[in-house]
Amino acid sequence: MKERGSGAGELELAWGRQMAAAQDGDAAAYDALLQELLPALRVFVNARIREASTAEDVVQNVLLSLHRARNTYDPSRPFGPWLRTIARNAVVDARRARGKRAERETALPEADRIADEREPSPAGAPLSARMACALAELPPAQREAVELIQLRELSVVEAASRAGVTVSALKVRAHRGYKALRKRLGGREGDE
Repeated sequence: MKERGSGAGELELAWGRQMAAAQDGDAAAYDALLQELLPALRVFVNARIREASTAEDVVQNVLLSLHRARNTYDPSRPFGPWLRTIARNAVVDARRARGKRAERETALPEADRIADEREPSPAGAPLSARMACALAELPPAQREAVELIQLRELSVVEAASRAGVTVSALKVRAHRGYKALRKRLGGREGDE
């Protein structure tokens, strides 16, 4: 992923050979290529995206894009620029998506906030009556996700571990819980 240096050039040549072999059906070469690319992609993306979970999502998107576009790689051309283009496009897409989300997001009215944002909010912290009622109406899995992330202020990884589910599953539960809370508390129905 480095743009200069003889060591990086030799590595990119090796990656290009592995991709050419993968295009010819060598699954072992393709697997080795992906394993070797992963650390370099993480460095590249983390230098451009600060939030760790978003950066990891972008790395996974780069790998998916690389997989989808693997037949477009021309072995007579350098591998590095082709890969960097895919990675840069994934970073740009993530930034655009973040910007679009920021345009759609609205803050809850002060009275409906789950707890005082300046201090940790342990389980059982007082909630507005309206918020407590809306939270109680959520399905148990969604309520658990919202409580772990918002009330107990656990990271998504810690919350997923406590709930006994994957990080992705917890994110889905929390997202659905937030959406249901917005609907119950009078947010726009089109909010995601």
